[in-house]
Amino acid sequence: MKRLTLTLLLLGSCLVPASAQQLTLAIVAPKSGNFESLGNQVRQGAQLAAGSLSISLIEIHEPCTEGSGPVLAEQIAKSGAKAAIGFLCSESLVGGLPVLAEAKIPAITLSVRWKGMMEDALKNGWPFFRLGPHSDSEAQKLTEIILRDWKGEAIALVEDGTIRGRELTEAIRIALEERGLKPVFVDTFRPGQENQLALIRRLRNAGATRVFAGADRNDVAIMARDAAAEVAPMKFLGGDAIRAPNEPVALQEGVLAVGLAEKPAGPSAAAITEALAAGRIPAEGYVVPAHAAVTLLADALGISSAMGTPLAETLVGTDFKTALGPIRFGDDHELAVNPYQLMEWRGGDFVPIAAASQ
Repeated sequence: MKRLTLTLLLLGSCLVPASAQQLTLAIVAPKSGNFESLGNQVRQGAQLAAGSLSISLIEIHEPCTEGSGPVLAEQIAKSGAKAAIGFLCSESLVGGLPVLAEAKIPAITLSVRWKGMMEDALKNGWPFFRLGPHSDSEAQKLTEIILRDWKGEAIALVEDGTIRGRELTEAIRIALEERGLKPVFVDTFRPGQENQLALIRRLRNAGATRVFAGADRNDVAIMARDAAAEVAPMKFLGGDAIRAPNEPVALQEGVLAVGLAEKPAGPSAAAITEALAAGRIPAEGYVVPAHAAVTLLADALGISSAMGTPLAETLVGTDFKTALGPIRFGDDHELAVNPYQLMEWRGGDFVPIAAASQ
């Protein structure tokens, strides 16, 4: 029963008026400190969604300090909240998930990617869900794109020597070689240089036509610029790290990246975009994910009330229509579909490439 689609289940949820369901949600996000701006994004998105659904929000400060998890969980449990969203820091969940589980309060993180956290939650039966990627999602999506779109091309993998760049690139290399695709060139380059002409010439000599760069935006911009100057026909692909301010060197048209959606999607995109504009709220960071979390919980509570099933159980296997587009949590409490998207730099912005054209 729990795998019925949202459309069918909502026929039953209509038996319980939204006003009678008394949905109260806890919004757990920083109100001060280094992450205050991110916390503001969470609150803005949640408030926008709650305002149109008559949902009561209880804002709880997330200090992101070691040992804060149990204290936060007690605050949530005492607040009367049916569920909690936010949790931008893993410290807020360590020690707190058992308390929330005992109170039967699902927790949805918008940020924490640590796979071990989810493994512990599943092992112990804690109602913990992730509305965002886990730590392997980026490498998995990049590997998928390379195997799908660059088949038959001479592929190179380069990275900037940082922990992030090296680990991401190595994960891709291993995955490609397991599938029988061996890059023609793999190397570490020196980042932060005024030009990368020597690297581009080495790539050209190796015959590379497609280059994944585990690097930041400016280094990728310099590579693409220098490749164009050398008349070296190369297509560049980067990770989410290159979605940053377009300076000091501007990206070349056509540079590819994977990233997470920040702008509204789906049938309600126009209305949500209009509401964001009216509130002068930029569609960035956690604004749209927080909006999506609130609306899917509102729908899930309606289903839970109508069907007489626990809220956490209702979240699994149900299709929800949200500001991020369709969302479903699998049995592993992770998103059923990898949230990373392929994007291309066009006209001063990264534009998602529609699935049909990929």
